[in-house]
Formats: sequence, structure tokens, C-alpha cells
Amino acid sequence: MEDDPEPDTGFDFDLLRELTETDGVPGYEDEVRAVVRRELAAATDEIRTDAMGNVVGTVEGGDYDVLVAAHMDEVGFIVRHVTDEGFLQLDALGGWDPRILRAQRVRVHTREGPLTGVIGSVPPHTLTDKQKGEKQEVSDVYVDLGLSEEAVDERVSVGDPVTMQQTTVRMGEHVTGKALDDRVCLFAMLEAARRVVDPEVTVHFVATVQEEVGLRGAQAIGVDLDPDLALALDVTVANDVPGFDAADHVTELGAGVAVKLKDSSVITTPKVNRRLRDVAEAEGVAHQLEVLPAGGTDTANLQRAGGAVPVGALSVPTRYLHTPTECAHVDDVAATIDLLSAFVGSETGDHDYSL
Repeated sequence: MEDDPEPDTGFDFDLLRELTETDGVPGYEDEVRAVVRRELAAATDEIRTDAMGNVVGTVEGGDYDVLVAAHMDEVGFIVRHVTDEGFLQLDALGGWDPRILRAQRVRVHTREGPLTGVIGSVPPHTLTDKQKGEKQEVSDVYVDLGLSEEAVDERVSVGDPVTMQQTTVRMGEHVTGKALDDRVCLFAMLEAARRVVDPEVTVHFVATVQEEVGLRGAQAIGVDLDPDLALALDVTVANDVPGFDAADHVTELGAGVAVKLKDSSVITTPKVNRRLRDVAEAEGVAHQLEVLPAGGTDTANLQRAGGAVPVGALSVPTRYLHTPTECAHVDDVAATIDLLSAFVGSETGDHDYSL
């Protein structure tokens, strides 16, 4: 008896998988940038990369400039030390819960090419009570490359990037893998860029860098482009799992794209999120509202980098953030693409976002 066929996603799953499985920690987004440039070159009038590595694909329209941003980088590490025995110690790039790192497979990106390694975990029955009770830190884990200390010394350098080694697959109605934060939103932006044809305004589709270490790329591009309106895309918490009260879910998978009202870094412009909601209702796009108590996004730096700018934000609800098994619902991904395309495609530059 054959398994039931997986339902159609309604979007280019192969591109989403390529984006998520491609590696790119903050400051080292080169491989992802190449994919983004390839896709934006086919969908925009002009493409360029700035000195930080932000990619801008521009669709020419009127004198009113809209900036749409999603970040390219993923949480990861760099090598901070190679021990005499050939094990690697890491420095975190972005936020990690060290408890989830044990027994994970990683990829170390050396000048000569990638190496597979594992973050070791000793058998629990060999641990002392003291060891079991010790607080874990990223600096405490070790990467085992399965090589001699001489071979490691020859191939690995301090500063080499390290990423989780994981594939992206369909799991029921969900997509799961690493780096959905924020490649699922990067994917939504690229899909929207394909759909936005002959807009009344000029639209800059921007893939930003170094979001996970302080929204750095967004700050630079906000100054350089100085848009009239900015819209950021990122994942958000979906705590709709056992152990959380309903009030703490933030968002729920399958309930639609989230229109952000606030997070710990930004309060979005009320008239912008109101129009996002109006467009969603008019287009029949499933959506929910997001109030995120902790966590920041590129939206914040776009709002104020070059002076005050009206901002909005769309979020893809995602479970298990900053782990190798992040999960998003395919319907929410499709809804994000639909709402972003409809919102940008209907922007005229005449909407009043003033306070």
C-alpha cells in the first residue's frame, strides 16, 4: 500500500528547499547571496550588492520608494579555538539554546571546502551528578571532525564559519528544516518579486545581512535607500505546542500570515498594519495578529536608520525557532506571498500613513 501523496504546496518548494539548505551565517552569506542574485536578476530591473553584502533588486515605478526586506543570514557559529587534540570550540553567531546542540551534525566551512563534524554528547550514564547539573554554554561544546589533530590543523582555521547540517523536507502540512529563519521569508519576497509587474511605485526588494547579530544590514540599507515606506519580513514564534497557555502562543500554525503589531524592537506604524489587514480581508488572505513580547527584527532599524519612516511587518509563524528543526505551515507561507504581493502591487504612494 502506497503512502498518501503529499498535498501540493502551491509554491516553488524546490526553491524554498534550496534557500534553506544553502549555508550562510552572519557576515558569510556568500552562497545564499548567489541564489538571491540569480532569482532577483530575473524578476527586477536592476540588481546590486552593497559593501556589507545586502542585495537590492529594484523594480522601477513612480517617485515613491517602497523597501521590502528579508534577511539572508542564519544563526550559526565560527571556530574560536582548535584544541591540541583536534576538536573545535565555537563562538555563537546569533542566539542559541546550548541544550539543543548536543549530538547534532554540523558543517565546517574551510577554505578548501566543507567538512562534516558532530557536536559530541557523552553517554548520560557516565556523567557525574555534578556534570548533570552544570549549566551548558555554547563555549562548552566541542566539534569532532573524525580527523587527526594534524589533519585538522592543516584544514581548519579560527574564524571558519560553522552551520547546522540539515535537510528541508515536507512533514504533513508543514515544512521543516534549518534556517527557515529567515529563508522562508526570503523565499516569499522572491516569489512576490516575480508577481509585482509594472507597479505604480518603485519597489526595492532587499535581502539583508547580519540580522541575527544586531539588524546590521538593515540599518545600512535604510540609510542608503531612504525609502518612503518600509516593510520587513521575518518568522515569528508559534508556541502552539503542549506546555504553553493560549495567551502565550503568539501565533498559530495554519492560521495565516501574521501582521506584526509589535515586538521588543519596534511598534509598527498603525496605519500601515491597518492597510495590511484591509488588503488581506479584501483579497481573502488568511491572517492573524502578532504581539511578540521578546525578539527584534529588521523592521526596527528600517523605521529609524535614516530618519523616521512608516513601517509594517509580515511574519511567518514558525515552531522551534533557532533549532535545526524549525517548522512552518505551507498555507501560511502561501498566505505571506499572497498578502505581500497584493499589498505592494496596490501601493500607489498616495496612502496616508501619517500620525
